[in-house]
Amino acid sequence: MNALFLPLAFVIGIVVPLQAAINNQLKALIGGSPIMAALVSFLVGSVTLAIAALLTGQRWVGLAALPKAEWWMLTGGVLGALFVFGTTLLAPRLGVAVMLSLIIAGQVCASLLFDRYGWLGMPLKEINSWRLLGALLVIAGVLLVNLGDKIGRA
Repeated sequence: MNALFLPLAFVIGIVVPLQAAINNQLKALIGGSPIMAALVSFLVGSVTLAIAALLTGQRWVGLAALPKAEWWMLTGGVLGALFVFGTTLLAPRLGVAVMLSLIIAGQVCASLLFDRYGWLGMPLKEINSWRLLGALLVIAGVLLVNLGDKIGRA
């Protein structure tokens, strides 16, 4: 495993709450619409990716195969839009820590299933007791983030 992948994943994790907070500020600026804030975010992201593709010499000719794609192969953009819209909507209502703890718990639980069953061509990886314990600890963390201030209070 490339030694840069683990720190990169950590940095991406740091960026998620930053993105939610930035998009919340953008939402307030443009009239309070989380959908419009997500749209602007995706437009800026699309321009950024196009520039990155140009600067890194990506082969645009590969896009000619898009008409052959199954419909579900294009749903990643829909899911990304749901994520950006959802975080923009939920961050100010739940708080960033509560929102992200729930998102992370959902990601870990779904990821274990993707690993276990190899859905959508992902490599198979068994759910052993250590991985299951890790998922349970994440869920315990979610409970503490969400309910920890109520523990011990009657």
